Amino acid sequence: MSSRPVIQVSGVRKTYSSTVAVDRVSFEVIDGEIFGLIGPNGAGKTTTMECIEGLRRPDHGTISVLGFDPFRQAYDLQPRIGIQLQQAQLQKRIKVWEALDLWASLYGKKAEDGERLLEQLGLAEKRNTWFMDLSGGQKQRLFIALALINDPALVFLDELTTGLDPQSRRVIWDMVRGIREHGKTVFLTTHLMEEAERLCDRVAIMERGRIIDIDTPDRLVNRHCPERTVIVTIDDPSAEETFRKVSQVEEVTRNDLRFTIRGRGEDLVTDLIRCISDNRMRVTDFRTIMPNLEDVFLKVTGHSIRN
Repeated sequence: MSSRPVIQVSGVRKTYSSTVAVDRVSFEVIDGEIFGLIGPNGAGKTTTMECIEGLRRPDHGTISVLGFDPFRQAYDLQPRIGIQLQQAQLQKRIKVWEALDLWASLYGKKAEDGERLLEQLGLAEKRNTWFMDLSGGQKQRLFIALALINDPALVFLDELTTGLDPQSRRVIWDMVRGIREHGKTVFLTTHLMEEAERLCDRVAIMERGRIIDIDTPDRLVNRHCPERTVIVTIDDPSAEETFRKVSQVEEVTRNDLRFTIRGRGEDLVTDLIRCISDNRMRVTDFRTIMPNLEDVFLKVTGHSIRN
């Protein structure tokens, strides 16, 4: 992954009448990464993405995509990007192969390019199926294929797995990772915190039209939620005082033989394991509770994620 930015957004603002959808947003997306814009529905994610794609013109600010202005140089940019829209639909009685063939012709590509994508995305057996007869996961895979038909350098995916079952969601995640592995950059929006943690190299937390923080998921968690919890069951009532002596431990509570230990720092778990080993304690259960992006969102916004 290079450090060259492929998307540069500076001071972008977009309003609808008296509603501020995007409020002075600035960030960069680096070549070869999966970058996620995360937050609840209504946070301004889709509007921001559509401004970057050139589908909506911001009221203020500047945007550069692959070195192009998405409005003044739209015809130069469009062949270099692939877009999956949040509310994408096709006519009910178009077959899978017909949709790929149509998209391929729009970009001057060969029909064989579409067939190859169907194979890669596990849709070859559905090539003669009507769009209306596809499952939700199959439709999303088809939209990914349509977004990739022009072999773009940059792919936009807007709330790609919303409404899918867990199995279909994980299939789509593997496909998104595959896009990145082929040297492409992925810019996605999601309100699913697990999805962002599993997929994204970096994420920007967005709430009420503003970017609150940007970093890797791990760094965001460590910065905003350094607390760690370990629950351990030990047949030794004196273990409570032993645990309190571990430097990063802040609180120890006991319920019968189960101890709940809270503290801060990346080494807390390691230090507790070392303590248990050094004191030859007999452990019958050991569990860790680690914070995640959902906890980060709650910490920085003051409320949990909402759909």
